[in-house]
Amino acid sequence: MVNSIPYSIDASAREAIPTSKVLVVGAGGIGCEILKNLSLSGFRDIEIIDLDTIDVSNLNRQFLFRKEHVGKPKAVVARESILVHNPDVKIKAYHDSVLSSDYGVNFFKKFNIVLNALDNRTARNHVNRMCLAADVPLIESGTSGYSGQVELIKKGATQCYECLPKPPQKSFPGCTIRNTPSEPVHCIVWAKHLFNQLFGEDDPDQDVSPDTEDPEAKLDGQNSVTESGNIKRVSTKQWAQDIQYDAEKLFNKFFNDDIKYLLSMENLWKKRTPPKPLSWEQAVKVVGAKDENDETSVRAVDMEVWSISKCTKVFAESISQLRNDLEGKTFLVWDKDDKPAMDFVTACANVRANIFSIQQKSRFQIKSIAGNIIPAIATANAMIAGLVVLYAFRILAEKVQQCPSIYLRQKSVHSKFVLAADRQLTKANPNCYVCSAKPFVNVFVNVNKMTVKEFETELLKKHLNMVAPDVVLDAKGVMVISSEEGETEANNDKVLSDLGIVDGSILKCDDFLQNYELTVAINQYEAVEKDDPFFKVVANPDELKAKESNTKENGVSDHKEPESEDDDLLVLDDIVEDPQEGSSSKKRKLNTDSDDDIVEVPL
Repeated sequence: MVNSIPYSIDASAREAIPTSKVLVVGAGGIGCEILKNLSLSGFRDIEIIDLDTIDVSNLNRQFLFRKEHVGKPKAVVARESILVHNPDVKIKAYHDSVLSSDYGVNFFKKFNIVLNALDNRTARNHVNRMCLAADVPLIESGTSGYSGQVELIKKGATQCYECLPKPPQKSFPGCTIRNTPSEPVHCIVWAKHLFNQLFGEDDPDQDVSPDTEDPEAKLDGQNSVTESGNIKRVSTKQWAQDIQYDAEKLFNKFFNDDIKYLLSMENLWKKRTPPKPLSWEQAVKVVGAKDENDETSVRAVDMEVWSISKCTKVFAESISQLRNDLEGKTFLVWDKDDKPAMDFVTACANVRANIFSIQQKSRFQIKSIAGNIIPAIATANAMIAGLVVLYAFRILAEKVQQCPSIYLRQKSVHSKFVLAADRQLTKANPNCYVCSAKPFVNVFVNVNKMTVKEFETELLKKHLNMVAPDVVLDAKGVMVISSEEGETEANNDKVLSDLGIVDGSILKCDDFLQNYELTVAINQYEAVEKDDPFFKVVANPDELKAKESNTKENGVSDHKEPESEDDDLLVLDDIVEDPQEGSSSKKRKLNTDSDDDIVEVPL
């Protein structure tokens, strides 16, 4: 196949391919497909970076991995698998986070092109900034269910990944659910899987316990779960029935014993915050402020975040009720409107969130998320990965204008077309706080309440995706935050106003690693309602303010592009858009009213 491909590639691209240096970021669903395509297309110098290890749930779709690879680094195994089929390729693998300071602007400058196959927004934003700073073309890609998108990001020619605001991320990699959750939604999905394991129809793909045959655990000195006190069993449901759904034993199994087993897999926690096992005895003692008052309305209970002791109590009560409901039936089907089923998921999700130091949610919030989860589609990854490499050909042939954003749609709008492309490249947003000539944002915050540490962690790092910011108060030249360890540590617990940062102050923020400078204008802001955000960031109120999703009319939320890539990914179905259904979504160039702006691509 390698020998036949040159005849279908532009001559200039054919000459550039063997000598071009390519970076692939991510070795999951799309990443595996991209690596295969690059290898078969004649690329000879490839580097791959991925922090994740292989989970058993990856094996049915991520075809570069086999059972014996479980627990090993994805990037390393992907390299080995490609070399088996094409030993002439030079591949270098990094089992690391792309956010590490080891991969700065100079690292990115050595590549001719970067191909993104990531599954989270923070890393996408970082790679976007690195490629802009290094002036290296970036091909961004993602899938969400049956939908997908490929987009070129090139400095001075197109918009960047952060040119338009995005709604809160509503997709997540399934391989993190069992071992390394980092967001509330991971815990909610895990809790739904636990419901099915205990009461629903058995599905091996929804196993919630750590893999007892995980080689990573064996390397760390543990051969099986049975050695740590877990019960070896045919199925979770059978074991639960054998112990008569004893709430205390179930709790200790899933929230104490299994967590201890995860801790034994030391490789998982070298660059992550380790979880804290929680026993039944410990949990019942964690009393919240509202636990003493049981005379609250149903609405109040739905809106409050339960304490751990309350979660434990609800856990036991819901298990008792669900066990009764299971009598005479083969299995139960989870329903968000079934009280014991919803209570069970809420309690389990919040206990797991507490264990992994993740923000807990109210029953109302969890219900809104848990009712909208669907699996992703492997074939979408293959199609998108193919388009990524085809665009790489065009870029190497210096045909950038032939690389407009292209979309994969669940259903065709007209006859047989499921691919639609923009007619031309999308220009950069002049008010973008990343790629504009003078990046600038207004930050609305209560300067008398937000501490310097919160400003650094929550606003600069988490919201604006800076890695190692230095912040100076422009008018006085005062160093507020330094990337040098210990230099401004004394400021951490001070509120902004203590350092003279008030309404109208201008802060100069510089991230040396990202080669990124940002001017921040401070605006005093008082939260009125309890649910009002702690702060707001606005670049241009008219052009960059995120729109409200029109979910009441069509069940579809505004979403520019799929935020995920993993073929083991679970996504919320309200982000899957179907232009044929008359969606009012703002997803760029994807609705049927935009025929002047898109070109249908026949298969």
